[in-house]
Amino acid sequence: MSGQNLPSEMLPFVAPCRALDAGAPLRWLRLGWRDLIAAPRQSLAFGLGIAALSALVSGIALRFGTGWLLLVLLSGFVFVAPVLAMGLYVISAAVERRTVPSLGGCLAAARRDLGDALVYSLILMVICLVWVRAGSAVEIFFPEQAVPTRLELLTFLAIGSAVGSVFALVAFAASAFSLPMLVDRRTDAITAVVTSVNAVLRNKRVMLLWALLIVVSVAIGFATALVGLAITMPVIGHATWHAYRETIDASGWPGKP
Repeated sequence: MSGQNLPSEMLPFVAPCRALDAGAPLRWLRLGWRDLIAAPRQSLAFGLGIAALSALVSGIALRFGTGWLLLVLLSGFVFVAPVLAMGLYVISAAVERRTVPSLGGCLAAARRDLGDALVYSLILMVICLVWVRAGSAVEIFFPEQAVPTRLELLTFLAIGSAVGSVFALVAFAASAFSLPMLVDRRTDAITAVVTSVNAVLRNKRVMLLWALLIVVSVAIGFATALVGLAITMPVIGHATWHAYRETIDASGWPGKP
């Protein structure tokens, strides 16, 4: 299959993946930083947009809700961040081709893939709804005492974190390589998601490290009052593109212009 486009009826349901070495995630971060330096104006424009959207959501949650609602909304960041980063994948693809990416061209390319992104978003929405339902069920473990002990609070937080981590990992497996593949190749969202999950499962340890690095990067962004997201998110977005290019062999699918 590699190296040539096959007729649609002959394409497999999942693109093959390569085995990754332990240093791959750090290499992706270096390449992501390189892309940001190569196209700073375009990259930071997307980064500032993501930071502004995060600030808007946080403001609405604090104005009309509670700190708990803010925590839920920010936790849901893992579900929408990959879609917001689609323009960054387009920038990295242009840098890879040694062309100068324009912000307008990146936005146009992102709109071109909007249909597939909406299907992907629908999949993530189902995961998110189940996650919210599971989060409501976790409330039964909240201590009944007016002044709970530290152990009771830690137990509740541990259970809630464990449940949230399961859904976050499912979302991560579905999004790790799927959207870059949709930007790069003429394929459907289901094939891209299955390809992503397959690649994550075949490289569990490396991808766990990659997930932890993403969490640390997002945490840095939140710790800096969301300002840091303007830099950390572009780096992660560009790095995700290089992760896809290094991991997935999608050469059997037709490329996009």
